[in-house]
Amino acid sequence: MPIQDPDLHGSAPDEFPVVLLIIDAINDLEYEGGQDLLKYALPMAEKIRGLKERARAIGIPVVYVNDNFGKWRSDFSALVKHCLEDKARGAPIAALLKPGKEDYFVLKPKNSGFFSTNLELLLKHLRARTLILTGMAADNCILFTAGDAYLRDYELIIPSDCVASFDPQDKAQALSIMEKSLKAEIRPSEELDLRSVVGKAGK
Repeated sequence: MPIQDPDLHGSAPDEFPVVLLIIDAINDLEYEGGQDLLKYALPMAEKIRGLKERARAIGIPVVYVNDNFGKWRSDFSALVKHCLEDKARGAPIAALLKPGKEDYFVLKPKNSGFFSTNLELLLKHLRARTLILTGMAADNCILFTAGDAYLRDYELIIPSDCVASFDPQDKAQALSIMEKSLKAEIRPSEELDLRSVVGKAGK
């Protein structure tokens, strides 16, 4: 079971069996097709925000797993600031999902959150067993990250309303693949009983 430290004062715990990943949600969307993605990503972000609030309320750590966009000197805080202050197309999403001081972040160079990053070490430190994957795109970075997580024996939960793709059909296909081939639990975020998820993962 998770360690409950009364001295954390709301900070993320050192150990917890369930972790919420927010993948590539901090994104300026300033590229071809970004406007099309925004119409799906904005309602997605609203759902993720609600899920994150519920998760944090019961101590589930939140990890932002974000692309470095090919910039090896990337700074996550600078990326958040850019999205919020430079009138980026993705500013409304960044505003909804602005990370807190208690949140973790990992920058990734490729599609999967595990490839050439410290995500695996962080999850081992947290002793995570179940990952809740959210973000975009469902048929790309979510799918690649889910595949790598499955190979590492993590249980996967992917809230269907907390992921987005450029095309709803691509999203539906990706969710189907992850449910069938990666044994992921797929359901709307409102149907997720997070306390039950934690209890099951902590056994």
